[in-house]
This record gives sequence, C-alpha cells and structure tokens, in this order.
Amino acid sequence: MDFSNDRVSVYVLSESDATTISQSQHGTRYRDAVHLPLPGGEGWLFDYGVLVFWGVDEDERLAFLHRLQISSDALSCEHQEHVRFNTGAESLKLQGDLISLPAGEALMRLAVSHALAQSTKLNQYEYQAEKTIQQYAYLPKALAESGKINLSRQKLASIRGHLFSTKSDIFLHYGLLDTPEFFWEYPEFEDAYNATMKYLDIRPRVDLLSNKLNVIHELFEMLADELKHKHSSFLEWIIIILIAFEIVMFGAQELTILLAG
Repeated sequence: MDFSNDRVSVYVLSESDATTISQSQHGTRYRDAVHLPLPGGEGWLFDYGVLVFWGVDEDERLAFLHRLQISSDALSCEHQEHVRFNTGAESLKLQGDLISLPAGEALMRLAVSHALAQSTKLNQYEYQAEKTIQQYAYLPKALAESGKINLSRQKLASIRGHLFSTKSDIFLHYGLLDTPEFFWEYPEFEDAYNATMKYLDIRPRVDLLSNKLNVIHELFEMLADELKHKHSSFLEWIIIILIAFEIVMFGAQELTILLAG
C-alpha cells in the first residue's frame, strides 16, 4: 500500500477508549489486534489500549482521535513513540530510529507493531513505578534516621493502599508483555517480532520493572510492619492507662476505707 509519510506513531489509550474505537470502526481482527484502514496509511489497535499508526499524517491522526472523543491524556506526549520506516528492503532491518521492511508485508508490520505497542505500554508502567518510588522515597530514609515514621495510622494506611494499587495494576497487566498469541497462528513473523523486541531492549526493561516492583513491595511490607507497630503501641498504651486507672480506683477505695476508719 502507499503511505503518505514515513512515520510510525504509537499512542497509549485507555482500555475504554480502545473498546470505543474497536466498536465504532470496521477493521480486520488478528487475535488482540484490529487493522484499521485510514487515509494515507493504517492503524493497528491493540485491546489493551495502544494504537499504532503507519504512514498517517499528524493532522489525520489527531482528527481521527478527536472524532472518537479520545481522552486528552492520549494526546499528550507523555506515553508516545515515533520512529521512521521505509519499505522495499529484502528483510526487516532496524537501525537508529529507522525500520526497514519488505513492501506489502502487512502482517510483518503487525509483528513490529506488537513490539512497539508493548514497548510504549512498558514506558507507562516504568513511569508509574518510578513515580511511586520517588514519591515515597522519604519513608525508608525517615525510618533509618529516626527509627520511626511520623505519620498517622490513617495516612500510613492510605499510602499502603496507593502502593498496593500501583503494584496490582501493573501485575494484572503483566501478561501483556508476553509473546502475543498472534504468533501461534503466524509463527513465520515471530522472528520480526523478536528482532524488534531486542532492538527496543524490552526484556532488560521488563527485568528492571520487576526490580522496581520489588522495591514497591518492600515499601508496602515496611508500612505494614509500621502499622502493626503503631497498633501494638496503641494497645499497650490502652493497657497501661487501664492499669493506671485501676490502681487509682483501688487507691481511692483504700483511702476511703482508711478515712472511714
């Protein structure tokens, strides 16, 4: 097919936005991806909320997203990737920011799109994990310096909930970073997918993300211990107060008896 330019553009959408596009547009489905013919090029929409445009002019891309009332977050530059491509090569080649691939190989473009979509989604997870770690980096430092965290139990529980939400959200979608089922039916294109995965350093980045998730888990466990400690201290103070109250009451009774005698 003829493309209007040499750009591949990847956008992270919400899953609800992806569902909206899938339901409103006519396209050919390949497992978890839908092929969308567009003016000047094509789009590959992935069910987990990533849209990859090949050769579609920027005005057409934005007009397409605006027509579907896609959320404004998708139009920001935070979670996007843009590379160049050309066709007519004997085999897939990836160098610098240029993807060279054989002409007319739509399913090879899909194989490459799978890796590009996963890479961009991984960017989102990396950002989410890193932001969470930086946001609460002061907690272990405070614990190391003073031996305690000077926050209320309610605040600690709130932070723990946020950590759990971040960790579970990424874990629930972790399977998206596995080899797509598409290659069960089209194994001849898996080499192109693996080459793009290697080009984008996805495997090392997944390992790094796992390490970040371990840090979040350790923060989560540290706050759990701190909450237990605060709860135990609270119960100890209640016991001390009750004992003191009982001693005072006993002393008052004894004093009453002595005064009566």
